[in-house]
Amino acid sequence: MSSNKAPHDSEELRKEIPEQVEYLGPDAGGVEGMDEDTHPADAAEHIERLDIDEQVKFVKQLPIKDAAESIAEMDRHDQQSLFQNLNHGFAAKILEQMAPDDATDILESLDEEHRKALLRRVKAKERAELRNLLTFHPDSAGGAMNTEVVILDQALTVDQAITKMRDEVEDKEIPYYAYLVDEAGRLTGVVSLRDMLVARHGKLLRELVKSQNLVSVTYDTDREEVARLIGHYNLLAIPVVDFGNRMLGVVTVDDVIDIIQQEASEDMQAMVGAGADETIDSPVSYSVKKRLPWLILNVVNSAVSAFVVHLFEGSIAQMAILAVLMPIVANQAGNTGQQALAVMIRQLAVEKFDRKRSWLAVLREMRIGMINGCFICLLVWGAVLALTRNLMLSNVMTGALAIDISIGAFAGAAIPLVLREIGRDPAQASSIFLTAITDSLGFLSLLGLAGIFLF
Repeated sequence: MSSNKAPHDSEELRKEIPEQVEYLGPDAGGVEGMDEDTHPADAAEHIERLDIDEQVKFVKQLPIKDAAESIAEMDRHDQQSLFQNLNHGFAAKILEQMAPDDATDILESLDEEHRKALLRRVKAKERAELRNLLTFHPDSAGGAMNTEVVILDQALTVDQAITKMRDEVEDKEIPYYAYLVDEAGRLTGVVSLRDMLVARHGKLLRELVKSQNLVSVTYDTDREEVARLIGHYNLLAIPVVDFGNRMLGVVTVDDVIDIIQQEASEDMQAMVGAGADETIDSPVSYSVKKRLPWLILNVVNSAVSAFVVHLFEGSIAQMAILAVLMPIVANQAGNTGQQALAVMIRQLAVEKFDRKRSWLAVLREMRIGMINGCFICLLVWGAVLALTRNLMLSNVMTGALAIDISIGAFAGAAIPLVLREIGRDPAQASSIFLTAITDSLGFLSLLGLAGIFLF
């Protein structure tokens, strides 16, 4: 967010903030840890390093606009904690100064009672807008859009449009584009600032978009698809419309960067059973609640692998080296599966889902796994033979390794697709499921082949 917009009148803000809130505005002599040129993102990092009481004190010393811009850059859990400790009247003033999409994100993180208490103190116009945005799913285009955009009647001339934009731009999101609508408010085109500046005087806006291939999304479009479209068409922003093609807002490229970073973090953490939105600042109780169920599931999966080993306890007692070789089989298959898993999850995240193409990708990962497995098997066969001088044991080890690596490659690529088919997050605990498969089947293949050929 920009930090150089004209500040609101300090005296007016002082009157609006409840008396119990200590307000130290621009005339307070500066704030320790910040100067007037500090970027909101740097201020946010400074605030996050403070304990909660110091955060509250620090924010109260800032001009309202600076406080709003800095808090908008903070981590979601830190925002939530800070707003839970701010006076409701002061917090409401901060929400009023935020971009509507940022304010909505914060309100969504609060419990319903707290959210209603803050909204009651927000001015009527901003309150109506925030309540409207809260009706959209947070993971949709509607939940990510900003409504502070420049909307122009397509019947205006270029000169009239530039004048209108000059009058309105201060209170709008960065105007990458102007959005043209007809008399019914339906989106008819998008004009860049460059197009308007180079157009001849008196030219109508509708003439600038006659042959335009308009790209837009409906409010219920998944935000990952929004990010993909912006990247695919190299846009700085994409308009959001309702099912009647009426203009609602825009999702800008800075929002998309946040979406991509958040989705990548969520996928990475979900793969291993951590909370998708966890950070090192998340409450311990929250992290425990998110992680414990998957750890319990992992215990069950480990018990299955242990049971497989128990079935072949006699074979291990007769040839102890099998116990040494078991982790090699499981680890190689597990690593192969993790490689396929990472590639597949990335593919699902950055491209539109195509069932046929995705399952062909599974076959591709199997081929890669089998080719790599040939080299690994040859290496392991030579090493085991050199160490044990037992040709049959080397063959058994190589056969088990080849089987488990193939299974690992298939499972790693297929698990995200299966999870998607049943309506789950493709990354959710996929690593835990993969480990269970490669461990149990790796042990089974090695000990089973040993039982057939060595005893």
